[in-house]
Amino acid sequence: MRKTILLFGSGELGKELVISLQQYGQYVIAVDSYEGAPAMQVAHEFEVVDMLKGAELDRLVAKHKPDLVIPEIEAIRTERFYDYEKQGIQVVPSAKAANFTMNRKAIRDLAAKDLGLKTANYRYATSAEELKAAVAEVGIPCVVKPLMSSSGKGQSSIRSEDEILKAWDYAVSGSRGDLIEVIVEEFIPFESEITLLTVTQKNGPTLFCPPIGHRQERGDYMESWQPAALSEAALKTAKYMSDKVTEALTGQGIWGVEFFISGDMVWFSELSPRPHDTGMVTLAGSQNFSEFELHARAVLGLVIPEITLARVAASAVVLATDSNANQPVITGLEAASQLPQTDFRVFGKPNTRPYRRMAVGLAYEGLDGSTNTVRKVAKQVADCIKVN
Repeated sequence: MRKTILLFGSGELGKELVISLQQYGQYVIAVDSYEGAPAMQVAHEFEVVDMLKGAELDRLVAKHKPDLVIPEIEAIRTERFYDYEKQGIQVVPSAKAANFTMNRKAIRDLAAKDLGLKTANYRYATSAEELKAAVAEVGIPCVVKPLMSSSGKGQSSIRSEDEILKAWDYAVSGSRGDLIEVIVEEFIPFESEITLLTVTQKNGPTLFCPPIGHRQERGDYMESWQPAALSEAALKTAKYMSDKVTEALTGQGIWGVEFFISGDMVWFSELSPRPHDTGMVTLAGSQNFSEFELHARAVLGLVIPEITLARVAASAVVLATDSNANQPVITGLEAASQLPQTDFRVFGKPNTRPYRRMAVGLAYEGLDGSTNTVRKVAKQVADCIKVN
């Protein structure tokens, strides 16, 4: 088996996926809007195009004749994927999944209206005036997000009417692609947020990774740990919801399904049809397969007999502090390497901007270890490393 794979989006998650695919003998062309993206550094070939231009995607498909197309980001002209499936190309997880999940409106309506899953009360808005009306219906406090964005860009909370216009401007500035619309959600008084990595297989049952807890700032993940503590009832409900939504979207691969948890109560939040940023904790060996290995195996049709927890682990991100620095300098690796039962990844992004994720610190202990302890150690690793 040697598949030719077009990877649309070449960030740090794509980089780890390329490594896993190559370890299984596959040929990968990494695509992004700028040269030197992390996945390009380890792929066999790379292409630089505007992925919001369908003609450019068509050109690359005609040029490389891929067996598989794997999207790794949101800002892609995903409606072209239906035609690729008609040509016999495998779209990961599927053209339907890529289209629905690249837009928060489609996936939220599918979950809440079509499948009847429990979600926060929500409304949509295409202007500042519509946002005011939506906030009045949903209530304050509430959360505003662009329909198309990633890594928390454009996401903010509204705690008074004076913040509505500011939230609209911020959401528009953080939107990816050419869609100017936001979702307004009621604020859920949750106790924790989790990611339930869910693997759908071609010739096997749907599998679930041990739940991953995570903490966010500015709508972006700052740290994650595995396993997350939640009740058996909550976990059972989360698995049921994940199974329902991934079955409806169809296809094979790994899905990052996010939930709000409060006791036994579970709210569906979001879904990504690919490896999830909070799942970088699996690079610390918390499972028998990392999320990237699981995705690679699933999309290639290789059977995954089971997913088991191997040890307790945590991750903590390293953010850039300087703006627009080219060829950033990496320091602190020597200090980080002295901490026992730890590891780290530097993503190799060619430039920085404020709050850009540049590296991740990892820590682990045995199965009898404490998530609180490994979280602290992962943060120590991340604090050692500077990329500016």
